[in-house]
Amino acid sequence: MPSLALSAAEAAAWRDQLHASGKRLVFTSGCFDILHAGHVRYLHQARALGDALVIALNSDASVRLLKGPSRPINSQDDRAEVLLALTAVDAVVIFDEPRTTSLIHLLRPHLFAKGGDYSLDTLDPEERQALDSIPSEIHLLPALPGRSTTAALAKLALPPRLPRLGILGSGEGSNFATLLDAIADGSLPAEVALVLSDNPQARILQRARDHGIDAAYVDPGPHPNRFSPAAQQAVSDQFQAANCDLIVCAGFMRRLKDPVLRDFAGRIVNIHPSLLPAFPGREAWAQAFAADVPETGCSVHLIDAGIDTGPILAQAKVPRLPSDTVDDLRRRIQAAEHQLFPAAIRDLLASLPPRPST
Repeated sequence: MPSLALSAAEAAAWRDQLHASGKRLVFTSGCFDILHAGHVRYLHQARALGDALVIALNSDASVRLLKGPSRPINSQDDRAEVLLALTAVDAVVIFDEPRTTSLIHLLRPHLFAKGGDYSLDTLDPEERQALDSIPSEIHLLPALPGRSTTAALAKLALPPRLPRLGILGSGEGSNFATLLDAIADGSLPAEVALVLSDNPQARILQRARDHGIDAAYVDPGPHPNRFSPAAQQAVSDQFQAANCDLIVCAGFMRRLKDPVLRDFAGRIVNIHPSLLPAFPGREAWAQAFAADVPETGCSVHLIDAGIDTGPILAQAKVPRLPSDTVDDLRRRIQAAEHQLFPAAIRDLLASLPPRPST
């Protein structure tokens, strides 16, 4: 009999062929999510009880129902292939139900084997009743101490990876410094992977290096206000190579376009010194001051192809006081930015899955 995954009907027909020739079918079941030495020993012992061994393998849907949404670790097809590579295993049947009762009635195995972590009292009552009705011999095989899927998963458990930030800045980097403070005090659970700037003299680059963070200058190209296609590509490539989950614009003064927008869609965030959509563009605080508005503020938003047009994530209001100069207003907006930006990034990261590592 070739080793391949069988349908339930095919397995039942094969059982009948074995029975007709005086041979006995051994049946067992399980998830076999991470195959370990305890499984291998138990399956060889089960096969030795009869003339052929069929494993009822829980499908992915069945494993999720039994073990929770984080399981299985390996897909049903991969688990079946690994099992079929064992000399002890003659065939695998994948099933969707939480129990093998219907398969037991269909296959009518001569013997039923289960690992030693079970007892007759802990076998599923419905399955036990089906086995007794055939009748099928029940064999509980000794467990190998210290070998279990639970133990294997515990050894593999790693602390969750912190989200990785890529920072873009053109100047002083005061908002970047605020993010570093929030990371240090634990209020922003993230790490800065890389800082890039279009200005080789930007203070933000030295701030990063002072904290042991990789930092680099990206040549913006010949135009004083634009970011060249080569620069856009370099930014995307470097942030991807650093496995960044989110790009943070902290005082970055040039527009981002493809491939950055495409490669980090929904993952580029900026803080702007006005209550968007009012006063987009440069020196928004000065625009607000000149317009003599009673109130302005700052906005954290996602970056899209427009100028400060992306979805707004959070805002903070700043009143304009009668005694304000334009610099007074700018400083109080900046103070509000330092409060708003880390919290908005934290909330955004909580809603984003990590990007696949390169």
